Amino acid sequence: MTTGTVIAVDLGGTNIRAALCNRDGQILRRIKQPTIAQEGPQAVIGRMIEAIRGVLPDSTEPPVWAAAVASPGPLDPYKGVVNYAPNLPGWSDVPLRDILRSELGIPVEIGNDANLAALGEQRYGAARGVADMAYITLSTGIGMGVILNNQLVLGMRGLATEMGHVVMDVNATWTHAGVPGSFEGMASGTAIARQAQERLRHGEKSLMLEMAGGDIAAVTSKEVGEAALQGDPVAMAIVSQVSRIIGLGFVSLFHLFDPAMIVVGGSVSLMGDLLFEPIRKTVNQYVMPPYRGRPVLPAALGDDCGLLGAAALAFDIKA
Repeated sequence: MTTGTVIAVDLGGTNIRAALCNRDGQILRRIKQPTIAQEGPQAVIGRMIEAIRGVLPDSTEPPVWAAAVASPGPLDPYKGVVNYAPNLPGWSDVPLRDILRSELGIPVEIGNDANLAALGEQRYGAARGVADMAYITLSTGIGMGVILNNQLVLGMRGLATEMGHVVMDVNATWTHAGVPGSFEGMASGTAIARQAQERLRHGEKSLMLEMAGGDIAAVTSKEVGEAALQGDPVAMAIVSQVSRIIGLGFVSLFHLFDPAMIVVGGSVSLMGDLLFEPIRKTVNQYVMPPYRGRPVLPAALGDDCGLLGAAALAFDIKA
């Protein structure tokens, strides 16, 4: 078993976070600094290396075994290449793994941020010790990672389990990211905000507008959730509809992968039972009998799920 510590990095469009972690999932030291993504790949990678060096152990601490990066994608985890990252301008087929290996002189791997969030929750969080699980992040977009028999489901190019692009409405006349009627286009935080703004522009009265300072364009899924918790009818209707869509998406997920549980993270999940209870009801109504009663749980690691997933990946690197 690998001993010592590892470096985990979470590369985001806004911030780079690096941490020194032990095998128990404890973060021993951490750094966060702005990504400044508009400066391009070379500058961003330079800041990643700076952050990594800022959390390295001193001579009295266990040595670093390896490092891993949770990165937006799509990416190729086998080759360690970031193919494209919408929130990182200029990133096209960037060989991130090899660059970091050369600079740091230790083993390095990279993984899709949603996949590594799944690994983090399975190793250290809500699904700790569960061999078969799925993780969904409901945020600006929708991402997913699936673990079966303790192995991440990656696919031929590492592009598997893109749940956000699954078609939920076969009669849709609109597209999201080129896909008609997609799960992400109907149930992400962005989709929730769009629905709320459309209803407000049509003259429906809601607390959401006051919460957003009177600016319809400033209404987000956060205001929708807060207004729904206060019993606002418009917000409650949106949450009810979205919960049903998410629940039906989870029905497909259970039937496809047979996970023991689904763990849900991301900003939309912060609505709590307002969201989770109707999701669970929909799942148990429509799954086949052998799937009923399986847990749908909120994530436990919060913003650290990607970091701790990267730590888990680093500890899995073979010598």
